[in-house]
Amino acid sequence: MERLQKVLAHAGVASRRHSEELIKSGKVKVNGKVVTQLGVKVDPAQDQIEVNGQLIQQEQKRTFLFYKPLRVITSMSDPQGRKVVADYFRSVPERIYPVGRLDYDTEGLLLLTNDGELANRLIHPRYEVDKTYVATVKGRPSPAAIEQLRKGVKLEDGWTAPAGVRILSQDDTQTKLQLTIREGRNRQVRRMCDAVGHPVIHLMRTKLAFLTLEGLKRGEYRELTGQEQERLRRLLT
Repeated sequence: MERLQKVLAHAGVASRRHSEELIKSGKVKVNGKVVTQLGVKVDPAQDQIEVNGQLIQQEQKRTFLFYKPLRVITSMSDPQGRKVVADYFRSVPERIYPVGRLDYDTEGLLLLTNDGELANRLIHPRYEVDKTYVATVKGRPSPAAIEQLRKGVKLEDGWTAPAGVRILSQDDTQTKLQLTIREGRNRQVRRMCDAVGHPVIHLMRTKLAFLTLEGLKRGEYRELTGQEQERLRRLLT
């Protein structure tokens, strides 16, 4: 069961806010009855929903894997006119949206979908989905610093959970680390590296669960296969 305005938005009728206005103005019927209350929940697979006398059609559930470039905002719009992920999906008719966030100055793997249940489970801490990053940091972290990242780092919002950490390469001025975390705190990898004295120079998300960027260039995307979507759902049960 989902809120009526959310179902209308996902069906492409209007934005969530405009859908609420349609409901309040008495233009929406559920199973033949006018609904004006915003808290009403419906089953889009069972209930007949009409807007201005027209039955709505539910969108096909679609999920895309996107290689987000640097300096692109994880949003569907930006009041300042900066480039957003939606700019890459103009040809997709469904109202898809990003699953979680990648910072403006972080590149890599990002999912976009119109499947609300899948999106909610992917970002819910209960399911502990692995997220793998490659971070280029300043300096050469000591064994103690690497061990601290693995065990957990104290941040202003509490201790982080244990992380998988591996050194990929090093020189005299910087180190490339692979980090795998299961949390989704804001700018978490950057804050963890700052906390152990090795600020991030460049950050890229390379993997989410079993999904990778293989075959994609920056700014490219592909739709998940049915097999991949089913595997994700099994992972999130």
